[in-house]
Amino acid sequence: MARDFSALQVLQQMFANIEQSESEEEAEDVSEDDGEECAENVAEEDDKEEDGKEYAEHVSEEEDGQEYDAVNHDAAADQAPQIDRDTFLSKNGQIEWCSIAYRRNPRLLSQRESTERTPRGPTAYAVSHAHDIVSAFLLFVMPQIERVILDVTNREGYLKRGEEWKAMDATDLRAYIGLLILAGVYKSRGEVAASLWDAQSGRAIFRATMQLKLFYTYSTSIRFDDRGTRAARRATDKLAAIREVWDMWVERLPRLYDPGPEVTVDEQLLAFRGRCPFKQYMPSKPAKYGIKSWVACDAKSSYAWKMQVYTGKQMDGVPERNQGMRVVLDVTEGLKDRNVTCDNFFTSYELGRELMATRNMTVVGTVRKNRAELPSELLTMKTRRVLSSQFAFTPTTTLVSYLAKKNKNVLLMSTRHTDAEISDRNDGKPTIVLDYNLNKGGVDNLDKVITAYSCKRKTARWPLVIFSNIVDVSSYNAFVIWREVNPNWMPRTRNKRRFFLEQLGRALVTPLIERRRCLPRTGAAAAVVKDLRMASCRDPPPQRRPGEDGAAPAAATAASSSAGPTSPVPASKRKRCQVCLVKKDRKTFTVCRGCKRPVCKSCSHVYCPTELGFGQGEVPVDPGRPAGVCAED
Repeated sequence: MARDFSALQVLQQMFANIEQSESEEEAEDVSEDDGEECAENVAEEDDKEEDGKEYAEHVSEEEDGQEYDAVNHDAAADQAPQIDRDTFLSKNGQIEWCSIAYRRNPRLLSQRESTERTPRGPTAYAVSHAHDIVSAFLLFVMPQIERVILDVTNREGYLKRGEEWKAMDATDLRAYIGLLILAGVYKSRGEVAASLWDAQSGRAIFRATMQLKLFYTYSTSIRFDDRGTRAARRATDKLAAIREVWDMWVERLPRLYDPGPEVTVDEQLLAFRGRCPFKQYMPSKPAKYGIKSWVACDAKSSYAWKMQVYTGKQMDGVPERNQGMRVVLDVTEGLKDRNVTCDNFFTSYELGRELMATRNMTVVGTVRKNRAELPSELLTMKTRRVLSSQFAFTPTTTLVSYLAKKNKNVLLMSTRHTDAEISDRNDGKPTIVLDYNLNKGGVDNLDKVITAYSCKRKTARWPLVIFSNIVDVSSYNAFVIWREVNPNWMPRTRNKRRFFLEQLGRALVTPLIERRRCLPRTGAAAAVVKDLRMASCRDPPPQRRPGEDGAAPAAATAASSSAGPTSPVPASKRKRCQVCLVKKDRKTFTVCRGCKRPVCKSCSHVYCPTELGFGQGEVPVDPGRPAGVCAED
């Protein structure tokens, strides 16, 4: 029995040791699991702390006012926490696009709000100098430009016509420009100039301003550079014939207006089929042939902010690379914190990065499908449904492919939009497409409004075509400034611009009309001259009664108010001189005081009242008709 009891104790001790060892192993496993979980929690807290530090660095960067480096931000984004996403490689293998939007820099996310707060409208200089319609126009066609044109035009006139040329002054030049503007207002730019001066079917304002022969003379003689030095300058500059005037005018445009947050860049084609070393053929334009210009304008008001004439290939004949990018950087130089909208000729991945890095500007535009920076996955259309959108992202750029119709997709690139936002419209257009459609028509609208009242005349000289475009753009920009400076001007009127141009044209020709010595032949034109002369006369001084101190006698007052021999008043109708031969057919306003017959200047003599034996105020004069003494008397 004793042996059996001792053996039982031994077995119980063995079982107790086995259970203790198993419990210790389980305790060790639990402690190891808890340690791993704690380590993972610590690592997650460290990641969160690093993310917070990264965000704090971005916030401090904004507070410090430092520029956001979009070029170096790609490398920083690669260090961000990775998320499962589809990646697309560009055709050139240099850009990696992703299907999910990246987390953007706070400066980039808030740029849209900052551009909306950008000030826009006329500058302080323009507001202080735009007193009336004419002064608003002369802000662009300034006296410096007028002096250059007058100097070279008078030199050309004396060279071609000799002593027959009468020196052209600022009043003549402004009247000539005013007639061009009025011809555009009356939709007569394609009409022969002779019909505008016609006595029956023409406009009286043209005959009242100047003779048709003088208008032709100015049109053929006007120049914009020195002909003697043109050959040397043309060797390096194709625009030498008008370069000086063009540069002065283009430098003036940005000084008078600040564009809003949306800027449009596009091309403009001036219709011209004559000889020109840089004439372009654009089959998509209505004119097809002409002179092409690059234009940057405000998307809302279509104010032409900067322009550049395209003169073709370089003088050495080497084609230009990345021309679209170069043009956008040139015409937007001086702008910051704005968005640029352009078409597929200009838009590129490099342009978006350059604008963001150097000027804090964004770009939205269509993209050509043969661009090397596009991924092939966004070009496929067979497996996609109509009105669907596919997005691709880089840390700085958003790309969308919108399938508008079957087998027809539209590609747009934007550095302004940060996510795959789609509108709630029935067609499901992305927000990028809607913003592009809203701002793409700035330059097209400028072409439309200019063409409606263009002052361009038919000519074979391309510098005159560019000068006509300068006048058209200047008149429209002046209208934009005048309308914004005077918001209550002509309220609830639809044809404001036509009224503005008509008033501008009349105001430019008025000084020359007032300076005319003789009345026109037609009654309507003569009436225009008389009306302007009466309107420009000052109010007469208060008259005193005859006999008062310092007052003239009644007869003298009547004589001074009428037309005497030394101060004739032209009549409303001319007659042929009755002394000259009939074949000479000389017309005159002057009549003989004795026989009352019409006499010309060569057949008459003017005498003072004392010489004729009359006292003061006793000369018999027919009111309204000049008086003289014919040679026969």
